[in-house]
Amino acid sequence: MINILLCGNDKVFDGALTELISITNRTKDAIHCYIYTANLTRIKPEYAEISDNKIDFLNEVIKTKNENNFVEKVDVTQIYEKELGKSINEKTSYTPYAMLRLLADLVPNMPDKLLYLDIDMMAAGDISELYNKDISEYEYAAAKEFMGKFFVKWDYINSGMLLLNLEKIKQTKLFEKARNLVKSKKMICVDQDAIYKSTTQKLILPRIYNEQIRFNKRDTVICHFCKRLLWYPYPKIRNIKQWQVEEVHKILRCHAFDSDLEEYQIWKNKSDAKLYK
Repeated sequence: MINILLCGNDKVFDGALTELISITNRTKDAIHCYIYTANLTRIKPEYAEISDNKIDFLNEVIKTKNENNFVEKVDVTQIYEKELGKSINEKTSYTPYAMLRLLADLVPNMPDKLLYLDIDMMAAGDISELYNKDISEYEYAAAKEFMGKFFVKWDYINSGMLLLNLEKIKQTKLFEKARNLVKSKKMICVDQDAIYKSTTQKLILPRIYNEQIRFNKRDTVICHFCKRLLWYPYPKIRNIKQWQVEEVHKILRCHAFDSDLEEYQIWKNKSDAKLYK
């Protein structure tokens, strides 16, 4: 069993659907996907928790790959409000849902090993080779931030993929320290900076496990559709996500996930008819 953690509100459905399709198309091991969500409509009306109907639909999709696959909704509203609610970093360019992973040590009945993935990631290979990495001596394993390793520090990590050792994290109080930073210090990349600054022991992994630039390489395991600087026809920041299929093809020139995205569009049409009738 591979334990995965995703986080988000009701609008992460397309990301979760595309990501889980790509994972279950390439990974034979059963997937238990936890989705942390929270009702934070006090901040913005659109910050509603992901609906039970969408969770049920995601379950329907991934069980067609393996009947033992499972998606579980975890409402962490109360924990969030107690630990991070109304912090100085709550209203930034990132949604507060990016900080939900920092609550994993407080959520009951979580497994000791957990693969956290941002919602804008796609599996290009079998993720079991990542999940089975030995991190018994580390708080987590992560790949470097492509730009941050030049402009911040050589070992600055991208928190979009974190292979978490929750047992160790509880011992070192990594997430507790990170939450305290979120509450006390204004930061740019809030959750990422808080994790990096609070880390005691981490394992740096090759970029094939969090590829942020080149998506068509054969050895890549996980691709990250994060913000990037595009140079042509003039320098600009673009934030193209995997479910924006036309932009993925025309602008990013990525065709590594064509079969997954074709399947996504079929399921998306079914979900629109089922969820929004």
